[in-house]
Amino acid sequence: MGKRSRQRKKEHQKNSKPAGYADIVKENKLFETYYKELGLVPDGEFDQFMESMREPLPATIRITGYKSHAKEILHCLKNKYFKEIQEVEIDGQKIEAPQPLSWYPDELAWHTNMSRKILRKSPLLEKFHQFLVSETESGNISRQEAVSMIPPLLMKIEPHHKILDMCAAPGSKTAQLIEMLHADMDIPFPEGFVIANDVDNKRCYLLVHQAKRLNSPCIMVVNHDASCIPRLQIDSPDGGKDTLFYDRILCDVPCSGDGTMRKNIDVWKKWTTSNSLHLHGLQIRIAVRGVEQLAVGGRMVYSTCSLNPIEDEAVIATLLEKSEGALELADTSAELPGLKWLPGVSKWKLMTKEGQWYNDWSEVPANRHTQIRPTMFPPTDAEKLAGMKLERCMRILPHHQNTGGFFVAVLVKKAPMPWNRRHPKVCVCTRTHTHLLHKYSMCMVNGGQRSPVVCQPPPNKKMKLHGFKEDPFVFLTADDPVFPPIESFYDLCPDFPKINVLTRTHEGKKRHLYIVSKELRNVMLNNSERMKVINTGVKVLSRNSDGEEFGCAFRLAQEGIYTLFPYIRSRIISISVEDIKVLLTQENPYLSKLEDAAHQQAKQIGMGSIVLRYQPDNSSSDGPQCPIELCGWRGKTSIRAFVPRNERFHYLRMLGVEVFRDKQGQGPGTRDGEEKVDGEEKVEVKVDGEEKVEVKVEVKMEVEEVVNDGEEGVETENGIKDGSIKDELKEVKIEATST
Repeated sequence: MGKRSRQRKKEHQKNSKPAGYADIVKENKLFETYYKELGLVPDGEFDQFMESMREPLPATIRITGYKSHAKEILHCLKNKYFKEIQEVEIDGQKIEAPQPLSWYPDELAWHTNMSRKILRKSPLLEKFHQFLVSETESGNISRQEAVSMIPPLLMKIEPHHKILDMCAAPGSKTAQLIEMLHADMDIPFPEGFVIANDVDNKRCYLLVHQAKRLNSPCIMVVNHDASCIPRLQIDSPDGGKDTLFYDRILCDVPCSGDGTMRKNIDVWKKWTTSNSLHLHGLQIRIAVRGVEQLAVGGRMVYSTCSLNPIEDEAVIATLLEKSEGALELADTSAELPGLKWLPGVSKWKLMTKEGQWYNDWSEVPANRHTQIRPTMFPPTDAEKLAGMKLERCMRILPHHQNTGGFFVAVLVKKAPMPWNRRHPKVCVCTRTHTHLLHKYSMCMVNGGQRSPVVCQPPPNKKMKLHGFKEDPFVFLTADDPVFPPIESFYDLCPDFPKINVLTRTHEGKKRHLYIVSKELRNVMLNNSERMKVINTGVKVLSRNSDGEEFGCAFRLAQEGIYTLFPYIRSRIISISVEDIKVLLTQENPYLSKLEDAAHQQAKQIGMGSIVLRYQPDNSSSDGPQCPIELCGWRGKTSIRAFVPRNERFHYLRMLGVEVFRDKQGQGPGTRDGEEKVDGEEKVEVKVDGEEKVEVKVEVKMEVEEVVNDGEEGVETENGIKDGSIKDELKEVKIEATST
């Protein structure tokens, strides 16, 4: 190709580049016509409803309620960050002071008129944004839409409940369920558990990321189609097998999402009435599968982010009609005081995308019967319709409390489902006639007296798994040789549940040890061929190759310290607030830098993994009023805290230390808010408003890697070779210097 041809090609490519995406116009005439005709919005409020739908959704945050230091985070928010942004103006818009959601308990959920875009891009809000990002990664705060918080609250969860989340990804509601399960932090293993399911294999890993932030041994993530999620078995107390029925089920089904227009702008141009018609059948199938697996006396919460009755009341009415009295709608009117909602409707009609209306099934022409089904209309029997009490459903409109649109209904199961009563599972005999005759002849006893032939059902077929193949989940036995050194080194209590410990490999050295509750262990051992488990358990111990020199090959993992700590009786150092500041702002401080009490304890403990425990002084208001446990390492002359970076910042904030990261050398190639990999990050730390400490965080990706037993390891300053430290700390080196 000649020079001129190449030049013309370059000019053509330059001129053919698109000018960019046009802004989406927030108009949809079909949407307005449909909802205006349905009359779901009260008289005189429709214009306000539409105006609210066009406004961006406010930022909403929720403080993780089960952790004992939730009050400390709330105190930090109210007395520092919220005060700093009260008088801020951005693009002519005054930022309102954040307000607690009136209906959420204990002021643990807040909202402000800041949109996510403003929050991310404004330099004036950078400190607040960094705080949110850091605390979110640590699992202490969740950025979650307000209406999304409603379904878990209506489930009335108690620590002994067995819970199924049928369509769980991305996991914000699942996180709430886990929090409620751990309402009592003094109980490391609640009797209940959460099984979180999603049909999308990739979204399951997003769900895992959300759930793992909470470090619970009572959560299992599985990957199934919710409409045919397998029925599970568990060991019964009498030694037999029982079917697992759930005490609580969250059925947040896929929907058209027209209640999310404020944040999902694409819905404006994509919305048609056909969306609801296509999803209605799937929603019913998922809900039916849910009530089948619900225990008698249990609650199932059905929810959508759609305002359309075809996805809402029509599904509930179908369930109630099919149940023949086995289900009823619970009256939840007094359960969330302060929440504004409208009662469900008992009359609605259907419109096609061409604008054709149908009031009931009898009006639908035959050529439409494949798209429009009888269950999409309200029941024609007035008495039956009144008995359903559809007004107990809750519909949240955006303009009432500046939220998204939402629908939720609470179903209580009073009896087994009628189709289960009428058609119990029967044993299907697939054996040959010859085999049956042989079986019959073998059953003749006592002089020709016949004993009944027991015909067993065929064995269950092994489930076909699709998507990424997970490593196995292998439970250890109580006499596994890995336990004696661990029990001796940490002086574990005799009641430590060793049989609940699992690893992810059948062969070779065990790199990490995880633990689950005994109830989840029961589920996993009885259903290994029925379900596809993506993730479960919390990591409590990680292999440290040089640890054997000190008596134990495993060090403690920060993720599982709150689960494991109640069983640890040695290698615990009590520390003060000042000790925590030293440990979290210096990489390898000398033992002498600890206060005298901690220094004396450290000198009496040999090298190896340790627990650094802070216990609040009830007689003093100084320092955090909640216990803190940190994993660490006692070296020859120094000590180190094994705490991930965001958790370090979290604990420093709890101690009254102001943390602000200022990235240096950020070139134009780095996006706003994105970390540089090989660079230097400066963290300004201000203690009690007086001493200012500049912490330089040097992120090095070129680390010395050593091969040890087939695993990667990192040479640390304490002389430890630990493959997992690189994963947890990302080789972040912190040096504190006074300025």
